[in-house]
Amino acid sequence: MTVSSSAKETILVVDDEASIRRILDTRLSMIGYQVVTASDGIEALEAFRQSSPDLVVLDVMMPKLDGYGVCQELRKESDVPIVMLTALGDVADRITGLELGADDYVVKPFSPKELEARIRCVLRRVDKDPVVGIPNSGVIQVGELRIDTNKRQVYRGEERIRLTGMEFSLLELLVSRSGEPFSRGEILKEVWGYTPERHVDTRVVDVHISRLRSKLEDDPANPELILTARGTGYLFQRIVEAVASEGA
Repeated sequence: MTVSSSAKETILVVDDEASIRRILDTRLSMIGYQVVTASDGIEALEAFRQSSPDLVVLDVMMPKLDGYGVCQELRKESDVPIVMLTALGDVADRITGLELGADDYVVKPFSPKELEARIRCVLRRVDKDPVVGIPNSGVIQVGELRIDTNKRQVYRGEERIRLTGMEFSLLELLVSRSGEPFSRGEILKEVWGYTPERHVDTRVVDVHISRLRSKLEDDPANPELILTARGTGYLFQRIVEAVASEGA
């Protein structure tokens, strides 16, 4: 495990290829990040617990413990943003990381500039200004569900529902125009910050919608909050309470 000199946000780069670790360490350090590196899954978990990074760049194919295993372990204890690196050609393999809790993925061989842009976007979504359309109070009540956009937290009654930063950003976008559908491309651009170049890109949205439903819906197979707009994309049920909450 290696750590670069002091900077702002800390990024943990996990890859068994020394050349990739070296390139990313150099480039990310040059643009102002503190970089921690690890060469396998076990070392990655140790580095994560020691450095508490703001974001993890995680390769899939690694010795000792692969990226999927690391992602599963991290999600048991943290909502830290995760961007996965995958050289796998099968779309299903790429999607697996998202289903396990990753926020985004970049396919190898990749452009360092593309990865840097994805990192900036994910970090920006985790700590950002309020979305237009959210009540001044920042709190929206939908039945037992309470969405606090100031604290970026969601509660069912008194129980907090853990969401990753990107999951919350997706939810916040949908509720900002409740009752109106968003296309997958529009969601991808607004939340992830890039325009889909391939059909597979929009699967990022589908997987995150599925994850949100599994956490928020009483019956995810028959959702009542996050609805599918056939031929378009997704929408959140119209929120009448949003107006009432503004003065709360």
